[in-house]
Amino acid sequence: MQLGPGRQGKGFLKVKMKQILKWVAIAIMLLLALSMAGLAWMLQQHPSLQPYSALGWKKDSALTAPLRVSFLGVATLLLDDGETAILTDGFFSRPDRMQSFLGKVEPDLDAITRGLLRAGIALKGQAPGPGHSGKVAVVIPLHAHYDHAMDAPEVAKRTGAVLLGSESSANVGRGWGLPEAQIQVAKLGQTMQFGRFTITLYPALHAPTGFTGGEIAQPLKPPVRVSEYKEGQSYAMLVQHGGRSLLVTGSAGFVPGALKGVKAEVVLLGIGALGPRSDAHRQDYWREVVQASGARRVIPIHWDDFWLPSDQPMRPLPPPLDKFDVSMKFLVERGAQEQVDIRLPLPWQAMDVFHGLSVDR
Repeated sequence: MQLGPGRQGKGFLKVKMKQILKWVAIAIMLLLALSMAGLAWMLQQHPSLQPYSALGWKKDSALTAPLRVSFLGVATLLLDDGETAILTDGFFSRPDRMQSFLGKVEPDLDAITRGLLRAGIALKGQAPGPGHSGKVAVVIPLHAHYDHAMDAPEVAKRTGAVLLGSESSANVGRGWGLPEAQIQVAKLGQTMQFGRFTITLYPALHAPTGFTGGEIAQPLKPPVRVSEYKEGQSYAMLVQHGGRSLLVTGSAGFVPGALKGVKAEVVLLGIGALGPRSDAHRQDYWREVVQASGARRVIPIHWDDFWLPSDQPMRPLPPPLDKFDVSMKFLVERGAQEQVDIRLPLPWQAMDVFHGLSVDR
């Protein structure tokens, strides 16, 4: 039986529509593939550190300062006086982008071993001596995101240190099986003594991004997605030692007025995600942290690409994740205006962060 003209036309249109939809689907897939390839390319375009070479810390092979500070990447800092050591975060695993974005993360035990060895961090039962730090008394995650708190329980376990932080960080420790005797939930504004170190934690906030906020309400057992590592309470950490004082911020956020009356000569300033923020946010961050503390030196931290292995040279986070050059331009200009010394840290090398600063301004 022969179909009428109307039915033939409808059949023709149906076939054409299927062909059009097929080509549209192919075009969308190609566009997505090109977009993914473009994003992957952008994530490999790290800003250069060369324009800031004059700001780089100079290695001191005969360092005799009573307090030595080592920048180990992201916001991990080792503060050491030869007898006692304080460690922020203790993050060494640094899972790559693919695992962080699409998979699950957990502490990389081999990477932690390499990081502790490279930093010269004394392990539990190991006496301080040449090539080793003083005994790590405490590991302090500055907030509970994975690039701050994930490795902290394992580092505490190996060094015998106390894990000190928020209830969220405590639940990271509990999920890893760290004994409760090695977990301490911090009290804001309370001074704590560790050897000759006096530590005080003040409220802070993560930079305002999609990862800001949230609590880890129960023991967190990895592997889990990075989104399970909620911020919890963020801290600004005041360290006093031998009549000197420094302040550490782990992210480019702040609580207005939280540091009123807090004085520090040096600020190790978290600038991760500061570049994409508004100029008003950058101005407020400077005012609330640097101006409020009266600091005479600012050392930017949390600017390096934490998806790169720690045995590779540190490189700034690439766009579109951050805008390192914007952050540095802002810091250099404000530093020049207010006579605040801006210095990039020396990776994995001990620094006398007070060098050249008189005790009294």
